[in-house]
Amino acid sequence: MIYLLFIIAITVIGALAFYAGSLLFKLKVQKQRKENTAKLRIEKIIDSIQTIALAIEQQQCNLSEGCIRLVHLLECLPVFNKPKLNEQYPAVYELFKAVEHLPTHETRRAQSKKETFKQDMFREELEAKLASKILNEVSTLTKFTVIH
Repeated sequence: MIYLLFIIAITVIGALAFYAGSLLFKLKVQKQRKENTAKLRIEKIIDSIQTIALAIEQQQCNLSEGCIRLVHLLECLPVFNKPKLNEQYPAVYELFKAVEHLPTHETRRAQSKKETFKQDMFREELEAKLASKILNEVSTLTKFTVIH
């Protein structure tokens, strides 16, 4: 009788140990998938940053639109201890802050021509003022990378 209870106890303990081991393995696989997904997301964002920076550098994209896109991508990078990107790329961020509130699409079409012209002049003057600084910063962004 004692041997039977001992065998049942060992069987139960073995089964629980096997179950715990399988759960730990599943957790490890899930964690690895999550890390791989995060790495792929970071790589895709970095690739987009480099592509937009190159488009700005080659004048295939206007400065305002490019800066808006770059700042959004830089800010959504899911990395810890992210450097202060607004300090590394001050001209890009300055143009972004100046034009981010300007209306687009339907709102822009709905406003008066005079208001649109006024906003375009403001944006173009600011772009001209910051162009050389932005182009310098964008040239470093074409090689942008982060350690993750």
